[in-house]
Amino acid sequence: MDNLTHGSFIWLEAICAERNVARRYTVALNRDLFGASIVEFAWGRIGTKGQGRAVSFACADEAARFARHLLRRRASAPKRIGVPYREVSLAP
Repeated sequence: MDNLTHGSFIWLEAICAERNVARRYTVALNRDLFGASIVEFAWGRIGTKGQGRAVSFACADEAARFARHLLRRRASAPKRIGVPYREVSLAP
C-alpha cells in the first residue's frame, strides 16, 4: 500500500456476520486531462450504492500522501469497528 502510483486502485472489505458489518472502501489514484492528480475514494455497505468523493492535487506526492492517510485510517478499523479491512484482489 505504500507504493501508490498513478493508476493505483485498492479495494478493501470488512466483513463480520456476528457484528453485522459488511463494509467496502476503495481508493484510486489517477491523473485528469489537465495533469492534476486525483484521489477518488468511495465507501459504504457492501451491496449498496454508498458514497464517494474525489480530491484534486497539483502535486502527485501530495495526492499519494493523502491516499496513504486514507489507508492508514482503514488500518485502525479493528479499534473503531471491531473488524479489520482486508484487501480484495480484482480480476482484470
